[in-house]
Amino acid sequence: MFSPNQTPKRIYLAGPMQGIPHFNFPRFHAVTAMLRMSGHTVFNPAEKDIERHDGVNIAAGNATGSLAEAQAEHGFSLRKALAQDMEFICLHAEVVLMLPGWETSAGATAEHRLATALKREGMEIGYLSEEVCAIFERAHARMTEAA
Repeated sequence: MFSPNQTPKRIYLAGPMQGIPHFNFPRFHAVTAMLRMSGHTVFNPAEKDIERHDGVNIAAGNATGSLAEAQAEHGFSLRKALAQDMEFICLHAEVVLMLPGWETSAGATAEHRLATALKREGMEIGYLSEEVCAIFERAHARMTEAA
């Protein structure tokens, strides 16, 4: 069972994005920041989406988390995103950490299935609760305000 306070790991952060305001990027960023403070290496798909678009935050202004809007305005490719995400899970991740609501997301469900298939190779799967995410978000907000 994964614990954020254990020996540092290479983590893939999975969770729902589509249909959530701003693709849930604020939650992904807050959880990532807290995990990195504990020494973990984190693959954050929200960060990768921004990197793939030359630093443009494709979630900014997307209040409904609309895939069609991201495709039309930024040329977002779900195929390219999932290919890069799945490659990290297969080749680098030691843990796939699931954010609340992952069960309703086609992408996060696929990432979970892949992690499940890799369990015999040592893959761990962790599940963050809404409570833990809220604590991480509050701590991240305080850190951001202080900076």
